[in-house]
Amino acid sequence: MAHMPTIVLVGHGMVGQRFLEGLAERGVTERARVVVLCEEPRPAYDRVRLTSYFDGQTPDGLSMVEDGFMARHGIELHLDDPAETIDREARTVTSRAGRVIAYDTLVLATGSYPFVPPVPGKDAKGCFVYRTIEDLLAIEEYAKTAKTGAVVGGGLLGLEAAGALKGLGLETHIVEFAPRLMPVQVDEGGGAALLRTIENMGLIVHTGTGTQEIVTEDGSVTGMALSDGSVIDTDLVVFSAGVRPRDQLARDCGLTVGERGGIAVDERCRTSDPAVYAIGECALAADGRVYGLVAPGYEMALTAAATIAEEEATGFTGADMSTKLKLLGVDVASFGDAHGTAEGCLDVVYSDSRSGIYKKLVVDGDGVLLGGVLVGDAESYGMLRPMTGTKPPVAPEQLVLPAGAGAPVTLGPSALPDDAIICSCHNVTKGAICACSSLPEVKKCTKAGTGCGSCVKVIQQLLPKPADSGMCGCFSYTRSELYEIVRTMRFTSYAELLDSHGREEARGGEGCEICKPAVASILASLTNEYILDGERAALQDTNDHFLANMQRNGSYSIVPRIPGGEITPEKLIVIGEVARDFGLYTKITGGQRIDLFGARVDQLPQIWTRLVDAGFESGHAYGKSLRTVKSCVGQTWCRYGVQDSVKMAIDLELRYRGLRAPHKLKSAVSGCARECAEAQSKDFGVIATANGWNLYVGGNGGATPRHADLLAQDLSDAELIRLIDRFLMFYIRTADRLERTATWLERLEGGLDHLRDVIVHDRLGLCDELEAQMAAHVASYHDEWAETLNDPERLRRFVSFVNAPDAPDPSVKFVPERGQIKPDLTILTLEPLEGASAR
Repeated sequence: MAHMPTIVLVGHGMVGQRFLEGLAERGVTERARVVVLCEEPRPAYDRVRLTSYFDGQTPDGLSMVEDGFMARHGIELHLDDPAETIDREARTVTSRAGRVIAYDTLVLATGSYPFVPPVPGKDAKGCFVYRTIEDLLAIEEYAKTAKTGAVVGGGLLGLEAAGALKGLGLETHIVEFAPRLMPVQVDEGGGAALLRTIENMGLIVHTGTGTQEIVTEDGSVTGMALSDGSVIDTDLVVFSAGVRPRDQLARDCGLTVGERGGIAVDERCRTSDPAVYAIGECALAADGRVYGLVAPGYEMALTAAATIAEEEATGFTGADMSTKLKLLGVDVASFGDAHGTAEGCLDVVYSDSRSGIYKKLVVDGDGVLLGGVLVGDAESYGMLRPMTGTKPPVAPEQLVLPAGAGAPVTLGPSALPDDAIICSCHNVTKGAICACSSLPEVKKCTKAGTGCGSCVKVIQQLLPKPADSGMCGCFSYTRSELYEIVRTMRFTSYAELLDSHGREEARGGEGCEICKPAVASILASLTNEYILDGERAALQDTNDHFLANMQRNGSYSIVPRIPGGEITPEKLIVIGEVARDFGLYTKITGGQRIDLFGARVDQLPQIWTRLVDAGFESGHAYGKSLRTVKSCVGQTWCRYGVQDSVKMAIDLELRYRGLRAPHKLKSAVSGCARECAEAQSKDFGVIATANGWNLYVGGNGGATPRHADLLAQDLSDAELIRLIDRFLMFYIRTADRLERTATWLERLEGGLDHLRDVIVHDRLGLCDELEAQMAAHVASYHDEWAETLNDPERLRRFVSFVNAPDAPDPSVKFVPERGQIKPDLTILTLEPLEGASAR
């Protein structure tokens, strides 16, 4: 039997996981044993988005490992068991737990460790580093008893740490030894713009001074003494003053390391021992640099994987250090020679201190773009970075000036060459992206857009637009265009709309099953009239047609609204009595409601009568509308709660009940960052903070799960409701038919940044109109069950047979199961009652 080689990976961070994916993509996992020794108690997670944990993200939500990946590829993962020694002569690795693993190939992906200045008191209680999820959990716990926090370091992670402390409700100081914030990424002008913006947020910044001592009392932090003689009174200190390569394992086993650290590797990421590779932040690349960004780490990971797979591939000779981030809500980007170190280079600068915007481009004497810095407005980053090294087709000043200020030319991605790198995280070119037809295809085939996400807008602009974007064969317009037509021309009839704006061949016809429900939804969104009156009844789909959900045997389910999941014992008793008297199957749903299954059409009004009399109303489980707003118990009961999540959930559900939309809407409100209501898997979710509410949008927990994005934070009740009003109405106005908010947000040109511009900053001047539309909906809401029960003419439709209204449908049969009923699916065909005409 042929020998199966063993590949041992030491370290399982983002770069380590990308290496494993590279092996799997090349089929190496099928012909080699792969063993991973991971120091942390959890698999690889997104360290770039680490701070999102404080915005309500869960550790599981940060995972970089696809479900079933390890098992599918036969990879052995040992968590909480780091490598402790390497015997290169015997080719073995010994772990902390005592495992001795023989290897043919060893890959070191040990990353880096936080640098803690050697100042007195650095190990006191209340001092932390900012590197792992466990670090964040410890900071979160300690912050409960603290009032003031200080961060040592004003770089990328330092500012993220400061934002986290502010979000935890602490007065926050930032101490940076350099004369400006983010000294590696931005120049003096960019640092000044960043400083003004951050100080306006209430953070206290100390630049040009260092930490001299951590002041303690009884072993706990009480202050920080600075080199300028000042003292900060603080209860908590976070060290985020840079990182150093974790190369001790390599040193101990005799591998060559750099003078200033880092495991020396060649262009194929091989160390001084050909059987050992090093990738990521622990490696000193062949160009003499240690790269601290994820994109170069990914490139090194794939280089090592290709070499081990014996593939021909370009070696790692260096990487783009461009970055685009949003720190404390401020866009910051740098690319190329951002500091203008090239001889004879020139600067083109635009600065607006009022708006906190600073833009600088570095060009050579011939106008070739060498690099740049963007602070406060990084919208053009996706276009400028790929242009680096070329002469832009317009004057440099036109690339930094705002619209209306001498910038007449707007460049599109089509101006870029095919070999321009659009996604620096995964090194994907424009040509590779243009070979795809949709954003999901781009992400699946190239991984572009799955890293930091800064390239998604450019990707969307590169993808082909459909020649005919019409909704269907009846209309040449999209749903959003039809919405505007109906709204502007005040149409109240589908037939009227079809005859005036339908395709020529469709006018005078009956329409189709695609556009009729879509137009019905538009009409309901704009008029909020009873959906089953007149022509509107014929437009509805099966569920809306009977205000209930049809099940697989032709019976229906009834879901009364239970706002926020809060219900009295009296109402619980009524639901139980109705279920018992009508023989219904009952189930508690995932949305904190109770579903009653097995009702015949003719029984629906009888059941509604009992429920409406008890104070219930339709839960709209049958409609493309708001379903539920889940909640935890919040600060009323929970010792961790910081806001009344139940009241907010009830207020939101009652405000948006009955709101018709392109697709169903789900929401949740969590009373603290522990996120028990799972708000980030909802179309709009709310998470309480010590200072108010954080609003997330565009989540989806369905077939293609997507975590929601943070739109705004620390909102008051009124601010929160106002933004949700605008968000929902803008979504209803612009989304395609049957398009969830998650898909809509990914498709929306400009994505989250554009959405924020529209509904937070009112860039399009629509917000007053959006709020007025929501106010009109709230004022005109009516319960569809009660409306039906109060009109005998409307009740006439709720029969199984139009000419035998008292006859039950004989095809609806049940069999017992677990003390309740289930559909009897053994009945394949049944003849209707003699002379009866089925609906």
